[in-house]
Amino acid sequence: MRYLLAFLWKHNFFFLFVALELIAFILMTNSKNYQGSVIINATSEFTGGINNTATNIGNYFSLNRANEQLLRENTALLQNSSESVLISDTGFQYVDSLYRYIGAKVISISTHKRNNYMMLNRGSKHGIKKDMGVISGDGIVGTVISVSKNYSSVMLLLHKDAKISARIKKNNQLVNAVWNEIDYRFGTLEDIPAHLQLEAGDTIVSSGNSFIFPQGIQIGTVTEYLNNSGQSLNSAKIKYSTDFNGIFYVYIIENLKKEEIIELEEENN
Repeated sequence: MRYLLAFLWKHNFFFLFVALELIAFILMTNSKNYQGSVIINATSEFTGGINNTATNIGNYFSLNRANEQLLRENTALLQNSSESVLISDTGFQYVDSLYRYIGAKVISISTHKRNNYMMLNRGSKHGIKKDMGVISGDGIVGTVISVSKNYSSVMLLLHKDAKISARIKKNNQLVNAVWNEIDYRFGTLEDIPAHLQLEAGDTIVSSGNSFIFPQGIQIGTVTEYLNNSGQSLNSAKIKYSTDFNGIFYVYIIENLKKEEIIELEEENN
């Protein structure tokens, strides 16, 4: 049944076109005004029904996508420790010794501009502050850049100024992840030492060397290793773990020890 609905939804404009063409032919071959008016009324009723059905089908699949995302995240919560405390309740908060995780709903998002942003339904009254990290059930999303009382704006990984301190999971090598400014699905891994060889499928995670993201949050996987001949550092193309066009809920991360760590570092400097 689901596949039938998907097929009808995908081709609904074609079926509507065929139906209207058939009705138009009938009207042309029928000269009686009364019969014509009956058919016109029937056409309006039919078209309205088609549009209403199409809307309902669209809502069904959108809701289903959201439910599937929440199911994955709830499963991660049951299977893992505090690294995956991601559940569907946007009022939910989880606190461990280092981080507080705050659920939020996506209000709006852009993915096809040079600089892309997201708006969330959580603000200063919920404890949200600038420079907090934002993740989904699949991986890193971005960083909070501005906050009002009830809302916050997030700079996505899909931004020319976004740079994430990352590690190659299989060898813990430090690298940097940036966006290629072309496709919302892919980014670029920079500063890879020339003696290291990467393969398609290698996992890239957050390094934990910043105050924004915990260590080990997934960023993406390598799709292509780029050997910059004659240079000491190479690069790679990665596919982001997060589907930026399919995000409904995210989780804002507060580093509870940030101020203490900054104060200690300033003393050492």
